[in-house]
Amino acid sequence: MSTLIYVANTSLDGYTEDKDGKFDWTEPSDEYFEFVTNIVRSTPAHLYGRRMYETMKVWETDPDLAAQSPLMRDFAEIWQAADKIVYSRTLEAVSTRKTQLERNFNPEAVRQLKAAAKHDILIGGPELVAHAFRSGLIDECHLFLVPIIVGGGKPALPDNLRLELELLEERRFGNGTVFLRYLVR
Repeated sequence: MSTLIYVANTSLDGYTEDKDGKFDWTEPSDEYFEFVTNIVRSTPAHLYGRRMYETMKVWETDPDLAAQSPLMRDFAEIWQAADKIVYSRTLEAVSTRKTQLERNFNPEAVRQLKAAAKHDILIGGPELVAHAFRSGLIDECHLFLVPIIVGGGKPALPDNLRLELELLEERRFGNGTVFLRYLVR
């Protein structure tokens, strides 16, 4: 069975974006970006909420992004090669290859996907992740704590949910960002 891994950049006070919907404070250093790329490389299937998909799709729809550096080209190629499922009731259509649109989040379908997959699966987007946490589907949580307090916005983790976590790995980057990898018990 594969592992469903939640990966998120979060402010020290626990937000993935600030109260204005901005996340420009998550701009990664090369060291950090290479580390994230290797996580994405190991997860050739991705589950996204609509807003996360719309943020990430530029890795396929904007060729200038990949042309900026070898690191960015590597990430773009890995992202484009991944199978993606987007959960949205409002998105009319997807604009990237290897992408499937689902109108509703079905926990049983995700369980079946996990059972059948040969590799780990990445999940992103706090609203989708909240459904997955509440359904007992998240196996690991990979948080990148960015050294900033934004004072409000979109929470990285769901409210009204208690889970025991076990720290598996930690790493500090030169820019002050800290990576924490947790197993959900």
